[in-house]
Amino acid sequence: MVNPVLKRALESWGEQAQMMMVVEEMSELMKEILKNVNRKKDNIAEIIEETADVEIMLEQLKENYHIAEKVEAYKAEKIKLIERRLDDWDKTHAA
Repeated sequence: MVNPVLKRALESWGEQAQMMMVVEEMSELMKEILKNVNRKKDNIAEIIEETADVEIMLEQLKENYHIAEKVEAYKAEKIKLIERRLDDWDKTHAA
């Protein structure tokens, strides 16, 4: 269930504007990650802030497209795939 404040934001400011904000917030997070990795910048506070912004906007995205349940199901399958890959990795890199 989506947070009522986030649903209200989507309804008040409009789907198109909020979907553009999803892209903008993801871009800002990407920029902070790149600063941290490439420039070795100590910007964890900025990464925390931008991660929160992205998570908020992703909730609105899922609400806008009515895809929350499908996203959760797909995530569960992806996590199983990652687990299988890690198990294979462990087998090939065991000491």
